[in-house]
Amino acid sequence: MPLWKLLLLNLYYQATRPARSWRNRKQAARGRSPAIVLYWHRIADDRTTPWTTSNATFVRQVSWLRKRFQLVSLAEAQRRIRRGYNHRPCVSVTFDDGYADNCRRAIPWLIEQQIPCTYFVTLRNVLEGEPFSHDLALGHRFEPNGMEQLRAMARAGVEIGAHTYSHPDLSSIADPRMLRREVVAAKEELQAALGQPVRYFAFPFGQYANLSPEAFEMAKQAGYAAVCSAYGGYNFPGDDPFHLQRIAADETMIRLKNWVTMDPRKLRTRRYEYQGPEVRGQRSENRGLKSIIFHSQTSILCPQFHLL
Repeated sequence: MPLWKLLLLNLYYQATRPARSWRNRKQAARGRSPAIVLYWHRIADDRTTPWTTSNATFVRQVSWLRKRFQLVSLAEAQRRIRRGYNHRPCVSVTFDDGYADNCRRAIPWLIEQQIPCTYFVTLRNVLEGEPFSHDLALGHRFEPNGMEQLRAMARAGVEIGAHTYSHPDLSSIADPRMLRREVVAAKEELQAALGQPVRYFAFPFGQYANLSPEAFEMAKQAGYAAVCSAYGGYNFPGDDPFHLQRIAADETMIRLKNWVTMDPRKLRTRRYEYQGPEVRGQRSENRGLKSIIFHSQTSILCPQFHLL
């Protein structure tokens, strides 16, 4: 990130902190603190791709989070969302794809620190040992996790989740049989290989354009406890506990600080609605009110930072 943008982000963070702190305390007193779900991809020190975070930065980020938030499992985050009450902001740590590099330092450190973690893997890469196509496109051949690594992680308490069979854009799949292969068969084969249930699913890419109601419904019928998107957004008590919105973490520490301390820009994130209008109408009014109140407070302070 350019230095000028880092400076502006720091200025924005400091200028909006009073309003954020006031709002967050008020939300906590009302039991309305959010469940924030973050995701990383690859933790390694070469920093060769935008989705690679260095080990030092990762440890610094999670250590900073641990001092200020409760670090919880996805199951605990779901429980707080479902019951409609959460008195303290909490954060869940997740990973996508399944890189062997994560097992060198990051995952052992999380296990040692007893920090809950959910680890989403693309099954074909695990089984065949082939690098991910998005890395090959950039000329990189990073090794994916093997099944023995995943079994060891599962035994140590890491929650292993499904990230489809072959990492496609699920919104582009019209054939129900192909969709079932990516969503249902990936779960069944992965849990058979692990010897334990696979409870969570994460959409590849995970932006609005990559989601589909059909995939959500198929995941629900397959018995997943929840599915994760990746377009950003917070999960408030009373929101849909089956759809967990996630926020990307990268090498930039100040961006992470902005996101997890209730950035007013993120409060404007529209939740993807895969259900019928009679279901989603019940939740939409409260979400809109939350966003309007906080954005009106902070936009007065720093209107020029809306593009960062």
